[in-house]
Amino acid sequence: MANRPSAKRWLPLEANPDVMNQFIWGLGVAPHEAECFDVYGLDEELLEMVPKPVLAVLFLYPLTSQSEKERIQQDKEIKEPPAGVYFTKQTVGNACGTIGLLHAIGNITSEIKLVEGSYLDKFFKATANMDPSQRAAFLENDNEMEVAHSIAATAGDTEASDNVDTHFISFTCVNGQLYELDGRKAGPISHGASSTSTLLQDAAKVIQKFIEKNPDSINFNVIAISKKT
Repeated sequence: MANRPSAKRWLPLEANPDVMNQFIWGLGVAPHEAECFDVYGLDEELLEMVPKPVLAVLFLYPLTSQSEKERIQQDKEIKEPPAGVYFTKQTVGNACGTIGLLHAIGNITSEIKLVEGSYLDKFFKATANMDPSQRAAFLENDNEMEVAHSIAATAGDTEASDNVDTHFISFTCVNGQLYELDGRKAGPISHGASSTSTLLQDAAKVIQKFIEKNPDSINFNVIAISKKT
């Protein structure tokens, strides 16, 4: 089903682990369960510095005419989301940071415990049997999430502006496969076999290909969501 972009626009989230931690902890991810960390580079030595195990990866990259052409082409090839993969479309402008976090957390609920009765606990239970378009509509009309997003968007180190040309996506491992989850695309994209122990390295290889297509840009950022042990 094609999605109608909403007239609603939020302020974008800053690619800042501190901001994202306060956001997800406030919504129901217990601080002792998971935490966001900066990934300072994609070479093996810097990847090894990231606390393990890594459960999901958020990636911010610049939107270009080339990336938009590739998205349109990919949409022609994407099928329905595979069983067990939590995926939602994005209809709210600039909501990609929140969508990325929902994709990340929605696919690791078997690995972390959400606070019972919290926003995220209720959200994932309410949307569990919805299709991606229904989930997008649910989120679009969810005032509690809009308020939480707004608070997080204004908590960063830089002044929030709704005029941005960057986009968040996430990577998670579901049923032994690495999935790229982008709410602007028709569905998840599989990038082959992966596991909790190799997720960060596997995602880094895909991310490196994004960067190679736009080597002059500095508007890339990688954040890992790691399980606290």
